[in-house]
Amino acid sequence: MDDLGRPVPEAEGAGDLVLSWPRPASSWSEAAPVGNGRLGAMVFGGARRARLQLNDATVWSGYPQGPARALEEVLATGAGPGRLAEARRALREGDHRRAEALLLSFEGRYGQEYLPYADLWLDLPEADGAAAFRGRTLNLDDGVAGEEIGLGGGRTVRRLTWASHPARAVCVAVAVRGGTTGMRVELTSPLRVVHREAGASGLALGVEIPVDGAPAHEPDVPEPLRYAAPAPGGHDPFGALAVRVATDGEVSITGDAWTVRGMTYALLVLASSTAAARFWTGREPLTREEHLRLAARDAESAAAAGAGELLRAHRRDLRALLGTTTLVIGDRRAGTYDVARDILAGPDDGLRATVMFQLGRYLLASASRPGAPPANLQGLWNQDLRPAWSSNYTLNINTQMNYWPAEPAGLPGCHEPLFELIDRLSRTGAEVARRLYGARGWVAHHNTDMWGWALPVGMGRGDPSWAIWMMGGVWLARHLWDHYDFGRDPVFLRERAWPVLRGCAEFCLDWLVEAPDGRLDTIPSTSPENLFLSHRREPESLTYSAALDMALIRDLFGTCLEAMRVLGLDDPIGARIAAALPRLRDPGVAPDGRLREWAEDHPEHDPHHRHLSHLAAVHPLGLIDPERTPGLAAAAARSLDARGPAAMGWSLAWKIALRARLRDGDAARELFLHATCPYDAGPASGGLLPNLFSTHPPFQIDGNHGLTAALLELVVQSHGGAIRLLPALPAAWPDGSADGVRCRGGWTAGLAWRDGTLTRATVRNDLPGPPRPVRVHHAGTTTDALVPSGEQIHLSP
Repeated sequence: MDDLGRPVPEAEGAGDLVLSWPRPASSWSEAAPVGNGRLGAMVFGGARRARLQLNDATVWSGYPQGPARALEEVLATGAGPGRLAEARRALREGDHRRAEALLLSFEGRYGQEYLPYADLWLDLPEADGAAAFRGRTLNLDDGVAGEEIGLGGGRTVRRLTWASHPARAVCVAVAVRGGTTGMRVELTSPLRVVHREAGASGLALGVEIPVDGAPAHEPDVPEPLRYAAPAPGGHDPFGALAVRVATDGEVSITGDAWTVRGMTYALLVLASSTAAARFWTGREPLTREEHLRLAARDAESAAAAGAGELLRAHRRDLRALLGTTTLVIGDRRAGTYDVARDILAGPDDGLRATVMFQLGRYLLASASRPGAPPANLQGLWNQDLRPAWSSNYTLNINTQMNYWPAEPAGLPGCHEPLFELIDRLSRTGAEVARRLYGARGWVAHHNTDMWGWALPVGMGRGDPSWAIWMMGGVWLARHLWDHYDFGRDPVFLRERAWPVLRGCAEFCLDWLVEAPDGRLDTIPSTSPENLFLSHRREPESLTYSAALDMALIRDLFGTCLEAMRVLGLDDPIGARIAAALPRLRDPGVAPDGRLREWAEDHPEHDPHHRHLSHLAAVHPLGLIDPERTPGLAAAAARSLDARGPAAMGWSLAWKIALRARLRDGDAARELFLHATCPYDAGPASGGLLPNLFSTHPPFQIDGNHGLTAALLELVVQSHGGAIRLLPALPAAWPDGSADGVRCRGGWTAGLAWRDGTLTRATVRNDLPGPPRPVRVHHAGTTTDALVPSGEQIHLSP
């Protein structure tokens, strides 16, 4: 920065990893994402009509009372414990049609939609035919998107865009070299605009947000987006955006546009205030006028700091977060890489792995910070009023996958928004469990949203294979245990995790029913989102004790007993759990040697189905592995073989993690190559979009986050009471390093390898207190050591 606070083309950090594109984005999937956890932008770039598509993590359709009102609607149809008992009898008797008809009445409306917020348009009117766009970049270590544009007369415009967590704002700094230029700025929204202002200091919008929405795959909704102000219950669905601009040029207002002439620099700062954000953080509601004033105040405060200080504070914040953990496959990380040439089409898949690892960390740090809702199906970024699958939270794998890298990849603070959502679900889900199922504790199903939706969704016509599944909360709750297990904070375990885990266990204990053979079953049960062929060769979804149900409950019960041991609790639920555990159905192996997906040997309706629900016992749960359960691990490998390699982005990421846990690094690499090839809109699924977003298709960010976690599993694993170094290293990746890898038990590992052989390995004890024992496995050898607090051991290669 120069003394005017103008951005200058600074050299990137010595070790920075930078993506580059030679042209402005022509579509949303080419734009570069920036985000601060609450506000996000897709940066298109360009000289004329350059677009920043803006999102706010709290801009959802719906309102706080929505989940409770939907529960009342479902109960009014007669759904409840009595009808559940009828459905269970029908399933035991093999009457699937009657069971299905009864259970469809348990489905409420759909959960709500994550919506686009606004667009900021930047235009350089003097960029005529002589203008030359010199490329755009995205720095994955400091989160700054950069562009350079050559204008006539030897002038150069440098534009930097970033989303600052300290300033709670999206910032754009523009500097002109070799003369002056003009700029035109507009702010628009696809939502209902009810307030608009433009003045010398900037622009502002007030928008109403829909109180109801429906997913794009639901064609029979007469009003896909319904507005009401205020919403039922007094909630006013309002959002305010303010842009403040500092410049040395001559400012004028033309209609709704802000215009400057003769400038050498400009700083634009955008801030937001929404009613939903007040709800999320538990603060008192504001009037619309107060929201507009608050957004303006935040934008003005940030702009007053100046571009230089804003950028320095942002970089300090994000570098501290992203600098904790690295993974390098091969010998290249630092540098600027053309995405199309070097990454998508480049011959160095080690570099591609290095980029995808850091990109996933960058996206999670950008989309999930304390104080805002967690990353959804598209993280923080969405431009569609009816996004695919509502861009909400899908709980049968996708939301969980978003957070697989949070702990091992050095981003534990980014986990916090998910815990906030789980806390909310444990409250709304308690009412659903009690009134809909007659059970204690709390329950969640296939979908939720920022309001804490806990009902099944589907409006009475959702396929039971995904809608009638009661284990969403159980799978979510494991993230609280993971956070404890990596950091070993007993206060977090006692005050935050244990109440949620206990509530899950209460529900599961009440949900389990005794079978004729004395076992405890979940019924109804599905294996999301697959179907099996019944004895009549008809496709069915409803059954009892699917493998995923049993694995999740077994894992939950074991976790609860361990939590009670750690905390020294004498809780009567412990005796109930201990009595129930041995009565759960064990994982089964089918006659063909595959791990059973259902309690019986049903053939799959789709043998190559994208979901791998029965393999969750391998990853992420760690109940099955080659050392402790070799027979079941072999059966899991056969199941994975049978599923085949074809899949969409998130499913490929899961398959890579599964191959890593099964110690098959070469198969994992082949899947990685498939997952990271360019997506060309052909018949094959999966692949990467031009901005390296993973696609289903369409874009789903869980594929990016899943890849980050899966890549780390190839080089460091820490489940089962030991740290494993290079447990599944592909032969084609003989050189590399990993540092700052967090391990279960409160350890941090670092390592390097050359020609497939470990050349450096350290393990640090991150916990206070006396020395602790650690066990490390590598290449068939086991090392046991006692490590003092804060110190590390060096392992002999």
